[in-house]
Amino acid sequence: MLTWGFISLSAVGLSGLVCAVQVKNSGQMYACKKLCKKRLKQKNGEGMALLEKQILEKVNSLFLVNLSYAYDTKTHLCLVMTLMNGGDLRYHIYNIGEKGLEIDRINYYIAQVTTGILHLHAMDIAYRDMKPENVLLDSFGQCRLSDLGLAVELPGEKTINQKAGTSGYMAPEILKKEPYRMSVDWWALGCSIYEMVAARLPFKDYKEKVQKEEVARRTLEDECKYEHKNFDEGTKAIIDLFLKKKIEERLGCRTKNEDPRKHEWFKGINFPRLEAGLIDPPWVPKPNVVYAKDTGDIKDFSEIKGIVFDDKDDKFFKEFNTGAVPIAWQQEMIDSGLFEELNDPNRKESAAGLDDEEKKSKSCTLL
Repeated sequence: MLTWGFISLSAVGLSGLVCAVQVKNSGQMYACKKLCKKRLKQKNGEGMALLEKQILEKVNSLFLVNLSYAYDTKTHLCLVMTLMNGGDLRYHIYNIGEKGLEIDRINYYIAQVTTGILHLHAMDIAYRDMKPENVLLDSFGQCRLSDLGLAVELPGEKTINQKAGTSGYMAPEILKKEPYRMSVDWWALGCSIYEMVAARLPFKDYKEKVQKEEVARRTLEDECKYEHKNFDEGTKAIIDLFLKKKIEERLGCRTKNEDPRKHEWFKGINFPRLEAGLIDPPWVPKPNVVYAKDTGDIKDFSEIKGIVFDDKDDKFFKEFNTGAVPIAWQQEMIDSGLFEELNDPNRKESAAGLDDEEKKSKSCTLL
């Protein structure tokens, strides 16, 4: 059983909101992405929501937000995932101190993000929405990729030419509607590194009012310029390689299964230790600070009228509602101590004979 507890709120595109939940019997805290059923149907988003859920079920990585439960209520579809309460990198770039991040933080985060992208690529999944806004920090300062709503499975040598992503991060092959696979994620990663340093995109300034068509033109025709004082030679070099307009020249695409982590820019990262979670992050969130916009800045989701569900919708809701994800559930049982408790040979089998104090649950509910 899940008990709802409010920590923070954020908008999540066409779907709805994110809030905190707690599992009653283990006390484990999660983030819950609530997808409004009526809004999904109104915007024909059912397929995207189901695909995201199915992909999330398959991935289990320290560098990706992992799915633990999927269920539905009368009004919403709910994805219960890793709780990340340190804010997203876009917020850190533009809202904390001087705009932009320090190079040591960027290097550390990109090492984690690159590993997460490689985990997806190893499963033939193209992420297609790499941007700082989708990189979340946990309370320890570790980061994970989130929001797999645009991710797509491309088994074997399958390609796709669908236009998908966020303006300013889309690779030339997407803009030209050419066939692509994983190359688009490395382009977007180059754009993200640039933004972390300069607090703007390579081909679009921060809050610049410009048409998407002009951003696309710049992406296809212009060269990347490095005018910000914090760009060092190593960072410029790796961005240049990620932003090669020809796929075959781009870092991560020059040979089959090329690993960008072997680039000189990552020489200070011990990746086996990083993947084991043994490297301390360069920055840790303060526990008394909320790293998110005020709830007043979030778009109001008004009542959706005129939407009626039918048998097809009910079938979709049942397909979505699969409950606990086995690996995540097993980890929760271990982390919470319930596994050890349930396997204790001296464990009392029932509450019979216990006084009222002993019968009380050790779990708590947020108010």
